[in-house]
Amino acid sequence: MANPLFITVCLSLGTYLICGIPFGLIITSLMTHTDIRSMGSGNIGSTNVGRSVGKTAAALTLIADTCKAFVCSVLTREVVVATLAAGQRSATMPDGAWGWIGGIVVAMAIIGHVFSPYLHFTGGKGIAAGFGAIIGYAPLVACGLLIVFLGLVCTTKLVSAGSVAAAISMPVWIVVLYQATPQVLVSIVLASCIVVWAHRSNICKLLQGEEKRFSFHASNGEK
Repeated sequence: MANPLFITVCLSLGTYLICGIPFGLIITSLMTHTDIRSMGSGNIGSTNVGRSVGKTAAALTLIADTCKAFVCSVLTREVVVATLAAGQRSATMPDGAWGWIGGIVVAMAIIGHVFSPYLHFTGGKGIAAGFGAIIGYAPLVACGLLIVFLGLVCTTKLVSAGSVAAAISMPVWIVVLYQATPQVLVSIVLASCIVVWAHRSNICKLLQGEEKRFSFHASNGEK
């Protein structure tokens, strides 16, 4: 039987390196020849890209950041099924015997995005990467997160409020919808805490009533 620790370390490291790729920086550099870190809030995520550059760049950033983590999560499941779970996909779910590996990968996807090894351990705020990883790992939880996020953003236009609320709700969703094991819950709580920590400046602004409501930057003919 394959060594679970070795497989987990390899999957975690691979996820960290892949999810650390700063697509927001790459996309805006290609489209505008400008460093997104010198614009708006200085963040490389799709919200700042949308505010500072425009809809197209924001959409591309969102898709890329979501997909990189989704791919890592799906590949993790396939590797675990092939090497540890004897072909049983149910064992890779949050309540399965090997579900804890997927939980770690979700956390590593967020860690890679927030603490990118290519940007001196700085990065985005983990929302798109976390969402992509959860889609591949626990799709019902992804639906719950989307409901919380869209519910707040559509009513308040405050992306940060929706992001923080969705992150806080993630451990609740994974317990309610999947009866996740304690090992999985530890990883998901860690992932949630990292996202909240990454939004600490936004939380201060929200509490002080100074957080900006979201709107797209009109650029290159965009409206």
